[in-house]
Amino acid sequence: MREIGENIRFYRERAKLTAAELALKIRVGTGTIEKYESGIHKPDMQTILKISTVLDVPASELLESISSSSNARGLDPELELLIEEVGVKRAKLILRKAKEYTDEDFLNVMQILYDKKYSAQ
Repeated sequence: MREIGENIRFYRERAKLTAAELALKIRVGTGTIEKYESGIHKPDMQTILKISTVLDVPASELLESISSSSNARGLDPELELLIEEVGVKRAKLILRKAKEYTDEDFLNVMQILYDKKYSAQ
């Protein structure tokens, strides 16, 4: 089970911040961040809210436990990594919507998203 410390590290690294940079932004010592990430200490709710603001991630995602036994259930490792990268909440939303579309509809939506992203550049 992934704990809050691992979530903090994951989202901090995704934001391309060092532990020292995060510590400076939320006004704690670097050692404190290291203790959070290693699971030695758990941050209080006020600190969790500060971290979520700096990392631009909902506090609920920092608090969410993710079972590492998902591979035992046959979940593709690449899919598991993608879920971690986009967040469980967004992955659920995407998958719920995706099942409403036929394969052709889904490919059309993906083409629209691709065109929107790359035509604006």
